[in-house]
Amino acid sequence: MIDTRTAPYAALILRVALGILFLAHAGLKLFVFTPAGTVGFFGSLGLPPALAYLTIAAETVGGIALILGVLTRWASIALIPILLGAIVFVHGSAGFFFSNPKGGWEFLAFWIVALAAQALLGNGALALQSGSAKSAAALSTRSA
Repeated sequence: MIDTRTAPYAALILRVALGILFLAHAGLKLFVFTPAGTVGFFGSLGLPPALAYLTIAAETVGGIALILGVLTRWASIALIPILLGAIVFVHGSAGFFFSNPKGGWEFLAFWIVALAAQALLGNGALALQSGSAKSAAALSTRSA
């Protein structure tokens, strides 16, 4: 049974943590690797270099949307392809464990699962866009 008193706060914690992770990764591309370096890296993978800018924008906008609780379900779903791309083009060949040389895809797979859970949960507490508390209550009565 879902505890409708605490479920919105669980969604809040997950939502904010995911948003911070995406902002951190966008910041890494902007301030450490630089946009030019990120574009070069994408090109070295055989990807269109302009996709680097789209990725940075998606991570930034998606991270902010998650933190604020705006279009949470859509932002969560929209960010999954970025992580799938990171698995396919960067980390997949390194094996499963993220501690492997060049990092495996373990962390990215967990991140995808967390985004899917967030999409199912909705906004949660303290979101700028309301609606998920009603969803949690409805879910609770159906599962009881």
